[in-house]
Amino acid sequence: MTPRGLTTSAIPHGGDTFDIEFDFIDHQLRIRSSSGASRSIQLKAQSVADFYFKVMAALHELGLDTRIQSRPNEVEPAVPFAEDVERASYDPAAANLFWRQLLQANRVIGQFRSRFVVKVSPVHFFWGAMDLACTRFSGGTAPIHPGGSPNVGDWVMEEGYSRELSSCGFWPGGGDEGAFYAYAYPAPDGFADYQVGPEEAFYSQDYRPFLLPYEAVRQAADPDQALTEFLQDTYEAAAVLGNWDRAALEDDPDRWKVRQSRA
Repeated sequence: MTPRGLTTSAIPHGGDTFDIEFDFIDHQLRIRSSSGASRSIQLKAQSVADFYFKVMAALHELGLDTRIQSRPNEVEPAVPFAEDVERASYDPAAANLFWRQLLQANRVIGQFRSRFVVKVSPVHFFWGAMDLACTRFSGGTAPIHPGGSPNVGDWVMEEGYSRELSSCGFWPGGGDEGAFYAYAYPAPDGFADYQVGPEEAFYSQDYRPFLLPYEAVRQAADPDQALTEFLQDTYEAAAVLGNWDRAALEDDPDRWKVRQSRA
């Protein structure tokens, strides 16, 4: 996340470094190199193929030639970018609104993340399913993941789920509205039946994580508290039922505030 959109963060390229940022305020894709050079591409209604060729050409002009897996992940059908001339929509207002939803989700999930003191992922955005996610790891191993995600190698899933974990995030959804989600891998016995708040939260038999509709959070008297309750309860479903060593894994991020107030 950035104050203007979404970024790759810094990417080394030979002796240089570059980043790519989607700016959802000015609606530009910006490519910036440590050489001082940059390129911008307008975000507007255009085919996926046109946009793909513009991005690759801009990278070439900056001396940042690269190869990517040039088709979508986690969706079906996965039309190669260079061949996708049908999808050509861009709604600036919708893109900006989605980014602003992500900003708020990132803020609260980031605060929740700070309670875990061992291996935990950043709060990061997955381009495949378009979800903002954060994952905690217990330190234990996990059974081999069965794979099966569309257009993602099973070996990717096996590696990503090679350790016992509890994951949460925000997903815009494929239906009428987005939702906050949480799941565990492997899910311990009783996970789906664990009591989770707030009252609008539920376990989805279709998707297999816990879900909390976005609107339930937005309309709550205290949205931050409602989301934090969901994140904490679903984490405890994994940690309590999975017998995680919580004393070694968790701490209070506010534990120094008493000393700061005395200084």
